[in-house]
Amino acid sequence: MANTVSGTPVPTGAGSGVPSSRVTEYTDAISVKVVNRSGAEVGSLSIDPKDFGGKVSRQLMHEVVLMHRANQRAGTHHTLRRGEVAGSTKKLFRQKGTGNARAGTKRTNKRVGGGTAKGPKPRDYSYALPKKAIRAATRMAILSKFIDNEAIVIDDLSLTTPKTKEIVGVLKAIKVGIKATEAGDKDVTLLDGSVLIGTNGIDQNVYKSARNVDGVKVLPAAEFNCFTVLKQKRLLITKAALEALRNPVKPTPAPKAEKPELKRRGRAGRIQKQKAAVAAK
Repeated sequence: MANTVSGTPVPTGAGSGVPSSRVTEYTDAISVKVVNRSGAEVGSLSIDPKDFGGKVSRQLMHEVVLMHRANQRAGTHHTLRRGEVAGSTKKLFRQKGTGNARAGTKRTNKRVGGGTAKGPKPRDYSYALPKKAIRAATRMAILSKFIDNEAIVIDDLSLTTPKTKEIVGVLKAIKVGIKATEAGDKDVTLLDGSVLIGTNGIDQNVYKSARNVDGVKVLPAAEFNCFTVLKQKRLLITKAALEALRNPVKPTPAPKAEKPELKRRGRAGRIQKQKAAVAAK
């Protein structure tokens, strides 16, 4: 299979993308392993990049991440100007005859304890990009996790009761690499770094079990956003949640209510009545 840039086919290796000036397109299928709660591989899934748009734009993801971070700012910073600090506005000493440099009020920004010149004031940093751009960036972030081998699919993660020990055991059992240390090679697990756990819908047991684990965040797959997906190093997603992302259920539009016919007056009203009488025959 070949990747394309601007409509021109370019032969590439498996799992590779073709970078353009702005966007990298992917057309080769991506193989992702499926593990169980013990960390053992029980199968694999083939993911078509087209399920997530087939394109990755680092520039678009960067802009969406900036938007999310800006929207999280409180904007409560506040500095006092020279007219707001405590102190007299009286001239410190006369203009001439003292031998000192001329000086005015002690509340000027040039003096200790004076006001701040052009300092920050409370403001709202939030802004919004187009909804289609935000949704596209989310799909790109998820696709990039699969391309970079930073996503793992687990067959089932359901819990009967909230139990932090069980979630910690699952994260410890799933190995993602090997790290060389002075004592020898050491297995790297999901618990050694940050991880985003994606569930199919709201799972209170999984959420309550993992909310106290450092570096672990639990979200329903439907609430993924570009910033949350990229912030966590790894992505652990259930098989059901992945299918929900690949085949989202489109909401059925509500039936449009019929508008009542306007009753007109005068000549227009007589014509309206004549039309109604003709239609009734």
